[in-house]
Amino acid sequence: MNNGDIFAMNNITKVFPGVKALDKVTFEVKPGEVHALVGENGAGKSTLIKILSGIYRQDEGQIFYKGKEIEIKNPRHAQELGISTIYQELNLCNNLTVADNIFLGREDSKTILKYIDESSLVNKCKKYLDMLGADINPNMPVYKLTVAQKQLVEIAKALSYESEVIIMDEPTSALTLNESEKLFNIIKFLKNSGKSIIYISHRLEEVFKIADIVTVIKDGKLVGTKLLKDLTYKDIVKMMVGREIEEKYLGRHTVSTRTHGDVLLEVKNFTKNKVFENISFKLYAGEILGFSGLVGSGRSELMRAIFGLDYIDSGKIIVKGKEISFIKSSREAIEYGIGMSTEDRKKDGLFFNFNIRENVTISCLDKFVKFGYIFSGKENSIVKEYMNYLSINPPNSEIKVINLSGGNQQKVVIAKLLATAPDILIFDEPTRGIDVGSKSEIYKLTRKLAEQGKGIIFVSSELPEILTISDRIIVMNKGKIAGEFENKDATEEKIMMLAV
Repeated sequence: MNNGDIFAMNNITKVFPGVKALDKVTFEVKPGEVHALVGENGAGKSTLIKILSGIYRQDEGQIFYKGKEIEIKNPRHAQELGISTIYQELNLCNNLTVADNIFLGREDSKTILKYIDESSLVNKCKKYLDMLGADINPNMPVYKLTVAQKQLVEIAKALSYESEVIIMDEPTSALTLNESEKLFNIIKFLKNSGKSIIYISHRLEEVFKIADIVTVIKDGKLVGTKLLKDLTYKDIVKMMVGREIEEKYLGRHTVSTRTHGDVLLEVKNFTKNKVFENISFKLYAGEILGFSGLVGSGRSELMRAIFGLDYIDSGKIIVKGKEISFIKSSREAIEYGIGMSTEDRKKDGLFFNFNIRENVTISCLDKFVKFGYIFSGKENSIVKEYMNYLSINPPNSEIKVINLSGGNQQKVVIAKLLATAPDILIFDEPTRGIDVGSKSEIYKLTRKLAEQGKGIIFVSSELPEILTISDRIIVMNKGKIAGEFENKDATEEKIMMLAV
C-alpha cells in the first residue's frame, strides 16, 4: 500500500468452478480521487468490486484500508467501514419511503417500546438529500420515483453511512443526458468533499469527462493503471480489448440511405391510452430503423406492444403483407417472424437460474424436440454457434446466467433472439452495459443482419449510437412521433430538439 492511499487491494485472486475470475490483481485508490475501473464484459470488474463490497471473499491477496490490513466479512461490514456500492441494478425497497430506504436497519427509536422516530428519520434524510441538491420528498414511496431520483436516494444512503469510498457501477445506464450531467456534478461535489469514487462504465466519453485515473483489467488480470491525462480514447480501447477496434463500427454510419426492399412491417395508428398515441411507420427489408427519444417517451412501451407483450387500445399491424388487428403474445410474434430483445433483461429477458443453453433455446425448443424428447446434439450445436458468434464468456453453456457479467447476460438475450430466426428484429437498448469491443461486435452483427434482408428496429438512448447504426431515425416525444430523419440529414442537435 502506497502512502496516501485510502485502500489497496494487493494480488487479489478469485476462482470460481471452471474459471479464474481474478489473477493477482492490484488496485489502489487515493482520497478525493475519481478512479475509473474499465474492461470488457467478463474481465473481472464486478468480481473485484464484490470482494471490496463484502459479497465475495478473495482466495488469495490482501486488502488494506487506511493503512491497516482488513478482512471484509459481509456487505454490512463494508458499509460500517465506510465503503458503499451503488449497483447498476438499484437495490431499493420500492414499497418503502425514501427515508425508510436510506436508514433501513438503522432507524432511531424512542420510548422503551422502541417506536421508530419518524420525524427524526425525515429530518436526517432531508440533510443528505439537501447535500445533493435533490428535491425529493422523504415520505415519498420509492416506486413513485424516476430512475434518476432512485439513484440520488442510493447516493444519499451512501452519504448517510459517512462513506469515504463510493463505488458506482454503470450509474448512467438508465439516465437521460441531463440527468447524467447532474450526476457528474454530484460526483465533483463528492470528490471536492474528499470522498473517493470508483467509477465503472463502458462509456469511455464519461470516463474522460470525470475521472482522474483509470485501471484496466482484462481476462481477470491487471493490464495497467494510468492517469487519464496521459491517455487517448484509442489507448484505453486497445488496453481493454488487446486490439484496434475497426473505425467503421464505431464511427458515423457511412451509408446515407439504403436501397429499400419490401415492407416487412407496417404499424398503423397504434394507440395505448396515456402511453403512446396514433403511431404509424413502415420498416423495410434490409433497413436499420432507429428509434430515439428521452426516457419516458414511449419507445419501449411501443416495442412491447408490437411484440405482443402489452395490449393496445386501437390500431393495427401488417406483417409481411398480412394484416393483423394486434399481436396477442410473444409466442404469436415469434410465429410471425418477429424477435425482440427487451430493455429490461432482468425482468423480461432471462431466466436467471437457468443456464446459458436453456435460456438461448427456450423460445424455440420445438426445433429440437421430437416424440417428446430434446435432441441435445442439435440444441448444443446451435447454442455453441451463437456463443462463439457473440463471444459469450465464459464459453460454457452450462453456467447459470445469474453468474455472468451484465454484458454477457445481454449477449445471451441477443443469442436467444437470434435462435428464433426472425425476419424482423427489435433491439431495445441492446448495448446497455456492454463494453466498447462488444458494442462494436453488436453494430457489426446488426449491419450483417440488415445486409441479409432482415428488418431491424434499433432503440437507443445514446445519440451517437443512433447516428452510428441507423439508416433512418424516428424521434418520439411524450408518446407521439415528433419527427423523422434520413441518417444523412440527422444531427444530435436536431434529434434532441425534437426529443425535448
